[in-house]
Amino acid sequence: MIKSELILRIAEQNPHLYERDVEKVVNTILGRISEALAAGERVELRGLGVFAVKSREARTARNPKTGAAVSLAEKRSISFKTGKAMHTRLNAPEASLTPAAEHDTQWQSRWLGRGPTLR
Repeated sequence: MIKSELILRIAEQNPHLYERDVEKVVNTILGRISEALAAGERVELRGLGVFAVKSREARTARNPKTGAAVSLAEKRSISFKTGKAMHTRLNAPEASLTPAAEHDTQWQSRWLGRGPTLR
């Protein structure tokens, strides 16, 4: 799924919202996540996972073709680790998967004040 498809799906599921407003919300959320990662912060989205910045130290490597030493600068990259709910959902048998709109996760139960649900 690409960002435009995500915006369309959210707009379809929420007919009371304009598509342009949904686009602004999605862009704002993704922009804030990007800003936080650029600042070296960790971003945790309960039920989904954790985005974190990893650094690789500067090092000396070898060119595999010529064998010459090459110095590599420090490098930062983003890592993602799935949360427990997402990991469970990804590894569930196909028959037990439910559509995303009907799937009740722990955070939804807490958010709606119903407490944890047993499945």
